[in-house]
Amino acid sequence: MWSKLEYMKPGTLSEALDLLLKYKKYAITYAGGTDVLVSMRDGEIKPKYVIDIKELTDLSKIKTKNGQLSLGTLVTWSALMNSGTLQKRLPIFCEAAKVFGSPQIRNKATIGGNICTASPSCDLGPVLLVLDAELMVVGKSRRRTIPIAEFFLKRKQTSLAKDEILTEILVKVPSKDMATAFLKHRRTGVDLAIVNVAVAVRVKKNKFEGVKIALGGVASTPMRASKAEEKLKGAACTDENIESAAQIASDETRPISDVRASAEYRKEISKVLVKRAIKRALEKMGG
Repeated sequence: MWSKLEYMKPGTLSEALDLLLKYKKYAITYAGGTDVLVSMRDGEIKPKYVIDIKELTDLSKIKTKNGQLSLGTLVTWSALMNSGTLQKRLPIFCEAAKVFGSPQIRNKATIGGNICTASPSCDLGPVLLVLDAELMVVGKSRRRTIPIAEFFLKRKQTSLAKDEILTEILVKVPSKDMATAFLKHRRTGVDLAIVNVAVAVRVKKNKFEGVKIALGGVASTPMRASKAEEKLKGAACTDENIESAAQIASDETRPISDVRASAEYRKEISKVLVKRAIKRALEKMGG
């Protein structure tokens, strides 16, 4: 650890990017701090410069533009949970927020921090994967969009460069024939997920027209269960087909054993949650 930690609080995005470019090898950005401070305490990261971006209030808005929902990187989990726009158009975000940490953590933690930390158990990862979200990333001299499927590289590592800031998450407004669901299994009410699952389903004439299934806590990054999705495509909405797809999803996982659960337990819970999540989504469609 450095003998002296320097704290900086830029007032604009441009200033923040200048600082990142100057100190990128030794700097971290800081917003809610619920992940960063723990990682610093445990010695996982040892920055020399902390760049506090909380003052960049333009990055804390939820809005609709060009047929897409835009979620600023500084949106807190409390704001996510209480957003009338999301409750109406994409309630899966609110479902995930309701089971995220404690009220105190939800008031501080940001959605950008949740995915940039890249924990295998991050709650927003599976949600964004089934929604095919895109991430707007900005550097001092460039701006680019990263598909969520290309963002997570491995545990605690993303495709975000050292001198870049995630500014917003973009999600297409879903069609009315799509329903979503999010479920999470954890040891206590405020613990990280042992396993979490997000699904998005489209049904036509009692058959699955399209299904997306994503899981967290069962691989080195949040993952899509592509073989299970393929199993359900065009299949009838029956308990037998859902059970079969849930087993396939479980078989696709690559969990480890740790202090929260064994690999075998995670596989079993994955199967249970996938089945329940698909059925919950169907119930929302009246099926």
